Amino acid sequence: MRASRKGEHISGAEGIFERSVINDAVRAYVDRAYSHSRGLPDRVVITIEELKVRPVFLKSLPVYTVDIKTNDEAWEFIKRFLFSVGVSMRAFENALFVVQSGIVMRGASIMTFKTGRRLEPDTARGVRATRLGITQEAEETLFSVIDSYKLNRTVVSEAIVLATKVAAFKDVIAELCVSDDPDYTTGYVSSKRTGYLRVPNIKEEGEKKGGRVIFVSEDADINGLIHYLENTPVVIDSIGEFKGIVSPDEAIPVFNN
Repeated sequence: MRASRKGEHISGAEGIFERSVINDAVRAYVDRAYSHSRGLPDRVVITIEELKVRPVFLKSLPVYTVDIKTNDEAWEFIKRFLFSVGVSMRAFENALFVVQSGIVMRGASIMTFKTGRRLEPDTARGVRATRLGITQEAEETLFSVIDSYKLNRTVVSEAIVLATKVAAFKDVIAELCVSDDPDYTTGYVSSKRTGYLRVPNIKEEGEKKGGRVIFVSEDADINGLIHYLENTPVVIDSIGEFKGIVSPDEAIPVFNN
């Protein structure tokens, strides 16, 4: 589902479903399109496409929540985290521009982790990670855990599924995400090696700026990555551990052991 107004992206969602539940999924996506905090769309497009290949099945990344109280603390932690996995200052500053510029991209920026070069063919659109989903059994498990932490089911579960797919590609170093939803102020950083780290207060409430940056190795197979993100179906079939709250000081060394 893609919802927009006057050509500006408002919201989007997708999943991989059994045919028997497609009607329910479509109704849920329509309701979602017309109730988003970014506004009422004047165009909603829903596409249903049959998968031609068997999905790749993955276990979701382990999840941590970093104990962050302010916006300044959030960005200090993000910088330290990204540095700890090898991202350079130049790449960090370039990523900061992407997520704080106010230009809402439909997809993610792909950036080399040392030189900070943007590799996506269309820098206005970015590269979208599509063809991703979760089995009903895994979703029920994930929802149960999310509910126990009193988090938003939809936002958190979809972010974990997306981050898990992105992190699984061999050339991905890390990912940074700031939601463009003005009502959602928790972002994340993630990588295959460290897991998925929720970062509260990543922006001020009411702020519509946001974006995603995927940091990749300098010699990344960019064509292979784009094909994987846009065309390879990935389904989460088991759930990684939710490890609770960690302090910023605890988080960095924990993930470098």
